[in-house]
Amino acid sequence: MEKITTIENVSVGETKSFKIRDKEILIANVDGQFYAIDKRCSHMGGDLSKGTLEGDIVTCPRHGSRFNVRTGEAVKGPKILIINLKTKNLNSYPLTIQENDILIDI
Repeated sequence: MEKITTIENVSVGETKSFKIRDKEILIANVDGQFYAIDKRCSHMGGDLSKGTLEGDIVTCPRHGSRFNVRTGEAVKGPKILIINLKTKNLNSYPLTIQENDILIDI
């Protein structure tokens, strides 16, 4: 487990991106619980840290793909014109809170 940030750096209802071991990680705070998934959308690489977090769902700002931050599951692919496309799930990473530090297992 490696320290990625502190709990004060990610407020409730917020996401932030971090880089650790050449991986771009999105940390989300859902009602005081922290989750980590890949930062880039599996559709076309959109930056999920610039998307919106509603509950435990983050929406990609590029084409609207939606992911569950608890699991990395793609719950909705992008809609382009009238076509709904499939999107691959993202990796999720185990986190541990130790005092004020958020530790990640990569």
